[in-house]
Amino acid sequence: MNKKIMITGANRGIGLAITKEYLNKGDEVYAFCRNINNSSELQQLSENNKKIKILQMDVCSEESVKKSSCLMNNYVDLIICNAGIGAGYGGFMDIKNTQEKFLEVLNTNVIGPFLTIKYFLSILKSNDKKIAIISSLMGSQHHDSSNAYFYRASKAAVNNLMVTFSNELFEKNISICSYHPGWVRTEMGGQNADLSPEQSAQYLIERFDELTIDMTGNFYNFDGKKLII
Repeated sequence: MNKKIMITGANRGIGLAITKEYLNKGDEVYAFCRNINNSSELQQLSENNKKIKILQMDVCSEESVKKSSCLMNNYVDLIICNAGIGAGYGGFMDIKNTQEKFLEVLNTNVIGPFLTIKYFLSILKSNDKKIAIISSLMGSQHHDSSNAYFYRASKAAVNNLMVTFSNELFEKNISICSYHPGWVRTEMGGQNADLSPEQSAQYLIERFDELTIDMTGNFYNFDGKKLII
């Protein structure tokens, strides 16, 4: 049976690859992005496929998220919180590590998923309700690295957010997990990364498909290995 999927940050990188993969499988996709006019690849997809609907939403704006949720007139089986940004990857003295940048990263990578889940939860209508958060292994508290302070902090925070959601949503039979997509050849991951966006998307969709309520509240690698939060 074909599924109905909602995904944020669908206009580039892993989000775009996930969108394409679901469309190739014959599923319906509600693809959200911050600016439709800057999403040429999504628009090209919609010209040839009636199963994609592109919607504009800024996950950092509660007003935007709330307004977009009110415009949704259909249910979905899965919400994928994918929209995210990087930051400076140097040490704490990196000139990119400003308060303004830290707030931007937290707004997008932590508050964005929170607002998305809060306002779109009611459109999860199937018997197998799922939420997936695209996180990163860099958010694990168990590491010996000394860089990327803002990005690591934001992904650690969103993993914690996921666990808290899992506790509250368990009684509603809604499964939620976070996922490390691997080191992917995107604008953020760079061209020396291990996986193509297409490979990462295929792995991630396998993980989403196997998600059950018994697995809720966990952090998984793209290959299915359970990771330490």
